[in-house]
Amino acid sequence: MNALRRGLGNSLVQAFLVVIGLVWLTPLAGLFLSSLRSSQDTATGGWWTVLTSPRQLSFDNYSALLGNAGMTRAFWNTVLISVPTTFLVVVIAALAGYAFAWLDFPGRDTVFLVVVALLVVPVQIGLLPVAKLFGELGLFGTIPGVILFHVSYGLPFAIFLLRNYFAEMPKEMLEAARMDGGSEWRIFTRLVLPVGRPALASLAIFQFLWVWNDMLVALLFADSSAQPLTVELQSQIRQFGSNIDVLAPGAFLSLVVPVVVFFAFQRHFVQGVMAGSVK
Repeated sequence: MNALRRGLGNSLVQAFLVVIGLVWLTPLAGLFLSSLRSSQDTATGGWWTVLTSPRQLSFDNYSALLGNAGMTRAFWNTVLISVPTTFLVVVIAALAGYAFAWLDFPGRDTVFLVVVALLVVPVQIGLLPVAKLFGELGLFGTIPGVILFHVSYGLPFAIFLLRNYFAEMPKEMLEAARMDGGSEWRIFTRLVLPVGRPALASLAIFQFLWVWNDMLVALLFADSSAQPLTVELQSQIRQFGSNIDVLAPGAFLSLVVPVVVFFAFQRHFVQGVMAGSVK
């Protein structure tokens, strides 16, 4: 009887989670179906009408999207911003996190407290001063400027996360590696990085999702030739509100990439965040 109750309870929980998942994915499915409908079909009814009239579905909108120079340029700008930013944040934070966790140097604790204090600084506070600085350096309106801003504001959380994760590694393991003649760089690359893979993966996913979906920083720091997909979509809506044959597939493309990345690595994301957030 107890086994039956447990089985029934587990089935109810699983059914509830399935329902929640379907509800959560409904907007994504609706946007995808809308991206496959013509502007005339969209004007006459909702996306759910394709369930009774599947002849509405067509990939003509995606052909129009590929032919739109602004949208395709914005997509590649988003890739050029998101990928280098994610790589730089993970690499720099991994090096700094290892140094704060296991290397002794003057002012280590003080510098780490400064890094933690930067976590509470809102991005909005630095927009105007950094914009003025970038203007003087010739970085304002460029993709490197957007990357540099994201890297600088992403590092405090990244260093905090990886430092806490690396600090949980057994001290005896590192000491044994040093006794065997391993240098700090060899210990870092051959021992710490493989063990810290879940935290590194979760950080990479978190950083990628944040930068890919960002519009505030890109809206201010990127000019028309460097603006990512989020800004281009906003511009298309403002200028061509009825251009649904380009907006719908563009919006779906902007949404589906982070969704795919998250679901592909969600196990590492949860494991890394939970392990690195509590010492």
